[in-house]
Amino acid sequence: MAIPVVDPARYDQQLEAKRERITRDFARFSPPTLEVYPSPPSHYRQRCEFRIWHEGDDLFYAMFEIQESEAGPEEPKKKTKRVIRLDEYPVASRRINELMPALLDAIRGVPLLRRKLFQVEFLTTLAGEALVTLVYHRPLDEAWEAEARRLQETLGVMIIGRARKQRLVLERDHVWERLTVEGREFVYQQVENSFTQPNAEICRSMLAWAREVTRGSQAGDLVELYCGNGNFTVALAENFRRVLATEISRTSVASARENLAANGLDNVTVGRMSAEEFAAALQGEKGGRRVAEWALDDYDFTTVLVDPPRAGLDEASCRQLSGYERIVYISCNPDTLADNLERLTETHAITRFALFDQFPWTHHCECGVLLERRD
Repeated sequence: MAIPVVDPARYDQQLEAKRERITRDFARFSPPTLEVYPSPPSHYRQRCEFRIWHEGDDLFYAMFEIQESEAGPEEPKKKTKRVIRLDEYPVASRRINELMPALLDAIRGVPLLRRKLFQVEFLTTLAGEALVTLVYHRPLDEAWEAEARRLQETLGVMIIGRARKQRLVLERDHVWERLTVEGREFVYQQVENSFTQPNAEICRSMLAWAREVTRGSQAGDLVELYCGNGNFTVALAENFRRVLATEISRTSVASARENLAANGLDNVTVGRMSAEEFAAALQGEKGGRRVAEWALDDYDFTTVLVDPPRAGLDEASCRQLSGYERIVYISCNPDTLADNLERLTETHAITRFALFDQFPWTHHCECGVLLERRD
């Protein structure tokens, strides 16, 4: 992968290039004017992972850049990995940048902590809470744990140690992020090695946008697919009479339920089921205990929210979405979003369209689309 080159003086230029690209690529759908939400130009990622590179007595953070070498006309290009040393990482939060040198300085002279350490993962919050995961190519024992507890106290962080078939949690396996959106504070448990929105400031923009486009929906119910840890679920619950959210990951479902409790929400049900299975349940093609407990006939689903993986939605899911009055589609891949819109705009019109600069200095774009059923 390419290492992002951060140049805050050029931020507006790179954002304008994204705006032009998205506007051009989606012009065929005749959407309204694109709403653009900028990111902080640097120190915007609250989670990062780095390889640890050992050279003699030294060790440093590293990422790899894939390079393609020239080849003959009938020969495939050869790919090589180049090690990039990172003494700082302007993409990462300021808390991560503070911890990067402090961690290495603390373990450099401690063989129990540095031996066969090959990866470090940081998970931080806007308030500075930090969880550090140390990943090893060797088993971890009580002696390692004793040194790791000293390191935890020295750095003022929480530590997890991982090795093959081992996961040692010294304090807890999550942080608590607090996001203020439209004057409301929402609390989120974010678990180590589980998906969370990496750019907290852009996440706040996405939540504010989603709240705005669904406001005035209290008479109807929301169904949410790919709900993750309840990122949107928590923020949107007050806009609807009831919410039913589904997710396939056990860890994310457990975290979503913790987040509902932490935010005092009692009108939301989170169930573990894939989007494909849930679509079948809504069509009456899948039964079972979980489906019976949800009492789907008691809901009046007027709005559906989807936040699918990069592959987007399959044809069956698009067909099922077409039955709702309103569709809120959060996409991390404009290419698959455009493919899905070819199907969805047969029945719905795009009435809001947004670009969220989740990953500055890369080609990646996050988009939000509100579709409403045509008269």
